[in-house]
Amino acid sequence: MACSFLNTDEASPAGLTDLCLTFVSHNLECFCVKRPDGSLCFREAVLFPQELADQLLAKMATEGLLNDSTVAVFRNSEYLRLRRAYIRTARISAEAFQRALCVHRLSELDAARVNADLTIPDILRGLATNKHCQESLQRLVLTGLTMSSLEEPSRHCFSSLQGLRALSLANVDFYNSGLAGVCALPRLESLDLSNTSVTNLNPLLGLKDRLRSLTLHQLKRLEMSTAQLLAVIGQLDVLQHLDISDDKQFTSDVARQLLGQTGILPALVSLDVSGRKQVTDAAVKAFVEERPGMTFMGLLATDAGFSDFLSGDGNLKVTGEANETQICEALRRYAEREGFVREALFHLFSLTHVMDKPRPDILKLVVLGMKNHPATLNVQLAASACVFNLTKQDLAAGMPVRLLSTVTQLLLEAMRTFPNHQQLQKNCLLSLCSDRILQEVPFNRFEAAKLVMQWLCNHEDQNMQRMAVAIISILAAKLSTEQTAQLGAELFIVKQLLHIVRQKATQGMVDATLKFTLSALWNLTDESPTTCRHFIENQGLDLFIKVLENNIAEVGELHGELMVQPFLDHIRTLLHSPEVEVSYFAAGILAHLTSRGKDAWTLSPDLRSSLLEQLHAVIMEWHAPDCEMVAYRSFNPFFPLLECFHTPGVQLWAAWAMQHVCSKNAAARYCSMLLEEGGLQQLERVHANQQTHPDVRLLTESILESLERHQARTGLPNGRRPTPL
Repeated sequence: MACSFLNTDEASPAGLTDLCLTFVSHNLECFCVKRPDGSLCFREAVLFPQELADQLLAKMATEGLLNDSTVAVFRNSEYLRLRRAYIRTARISAEAFQRALCVHRLSELDAARVNADLTIPDILRGLATNKHCQESLQRLVLTGLTMSSLEEPSRHCFSSLQGLRALSLANVDFYNSGLAGVCALPRLESLDLSNTSVTNLNPLLGLKDRLRSLTLHQLKRLEMSTAQLLAVIGQLDVLQHLDISDDKQFTSDVARQLLGQTGILPALVSLDVSGRKQVTDAAVKAFVEERPGMTFMGLLATDAGFSDFLSGDGNLKVTGEANETQICEALRRYAEREGFVREALFHLFSLTHVMDKPRPDILKLVVLGMKNHPATLNVQLAASACVFNLTKQDLAAGMPVRLLSTVTQLLLEAMRTFPNHQQLQKNCLLSLCSDRILQEVPFNRFEAAKLVMQWLCNHEDQNMQRMAVAIISILAAKLSTEQTAQLGAELFIVKQLLHIVRQKATQGMVDATLKFTLSALWNLTDESPTTCRHFIENQGLDLFIKVLENNIAEVGELHGELMVQPFLDHIRTLLHSPEVEVSYFAAGILAHLTSRGKDAWTLSPDLRSSLLEQLHAVIMEWHAPDCEMVAYRSFNPFFPLLECFHTPGVQLWAAWAMQHVCSKNAAARYCSMLLEEGGLQQLERVHANQQTHPDVRLLTESILESLERHQARTGLPNGRRPTPL
């Protein structure tokens, strides 16, 4: 059932109604009490507008939240009145279906692909319990359900639905015996028998005076000859929509013969012969010209559709592979047909190579195919390749955030479903490696980081390795402290990252892969003692002698293991590096190691004094780089360093680090973070303290000015500023 309220515009913010329905669906228990049988009931008898009740049910179904417990809120048909019941893919029992939904006077029921425990006979028996529902039900979608029943012959199943006008039995194990009963329904106008086990269509003649839509896609067991089939179809004089497409491409000349007959199907406005061979542009043109009211031709995977007459740009819509218009039409119309989706995506991929403008309209169609066929490798493979082409470089900047969020989650699902398919994994990684997606788009970053790490542990492709560690380094900076600790606690992750560092150190290479790997380790070890322990125990400290690492020094309990003369000698050398980035991280290590006081220092006191003097002198010579060197999740680790009044070099490093990020591109974010964490008061205390070194006071003054400017821009109340001493 195509519910209009499900077709949201991804380029616009979610509507208030949709946001409310989503909230209620995900927090249903907050509004409900439990009955003795465990089912839910609204705590208060709130009268829902009828259309809103339909929307709530559909939202629960699409979000995967519809089950025996939750569907029970609809038992009260006085307050929650349903007309259009959308329960696709729900997991509900026959009893729950009958008690919650069959009490309503339904006009439509879409139960496509519900769980196997709810069969077609179960649904029909449930509907039979409500005489009003039997009379009011006009549209019934049973796609993909089980037909078997030991209690009643299938031929009698539909006889009670006297008001039924449209019935879909696609992908149902439906036989000739049931068709005769269906064709006896007095008001039936639309019938879908796609991929059923029907072998003879003669019963359709019972509908010849009223059947307006007939879908016979992939009738795999049909035993009629082409002549016999056309003899039946030819008598359906009021038929407006006919679908005889076949995405399995069985050899049959039914399409060619149909197109060659004159005078047949005079009322036809829509014909789908996609997947049929021996179809030519000339035959299609002659057929359409004889019926000037035609509005659609399905020609995907045929030999036709390449003439200007069939371009699809005018009143006659066409599915095909000749141009973008035809391919997009195919993705729209065939969203649930696996073979046609794969075919359309294959042709779309070649077009997306040359697209130089954002096309959210096309990306939405790709998303539709990915959603409907999550377990089909060829669909996911083609779709993920299209996603990369549609979001690469600057194209992602023109895509709506909600749409990118949806497609990113689908890429992660594909990675989970096909962990061993190298090309699919590459496609997904290529798409994920986008600044817009990684920085601005909401998605499950923790899950993404785990998936990328799993890929990294199983592959040695150097180009993809660089991309994977780049993704991880950015994702790790976006995770919460708890999440990074959980991620870093996985020993295999730390081992793999150290393995990459060791490789680069052995090769003497300082490249992007090494930098991203070090950045990832920086973020994973930040405020995570377990990760730091993994680092130490897997010879991470030895690597310190070859390359610069950081945050380990923030873990006080490990300081003793860092008090190694060769290690500190190397850090001192790096402190004097002409590269500010290198010197900065070396200074951070020394600041943390010397901040705990003389009693915690296990080496020579003179060495400590010398290091503190050098630390202060080097920091005063730094010129801040144009770019932001590091990303911080919290300023809390800096506050204890600011309290080290007897070691101004330590204070100076902490103040310089804070001033650096509060004056760059992300200044607004960091100023807000600093204010939220009580940094204003902390800085004011340090600034006013008479023990504070003048160099430190100068930096704190600069940070406080940045905070004042931020408060003025954002309208936040100004804090009190001390008078400079």
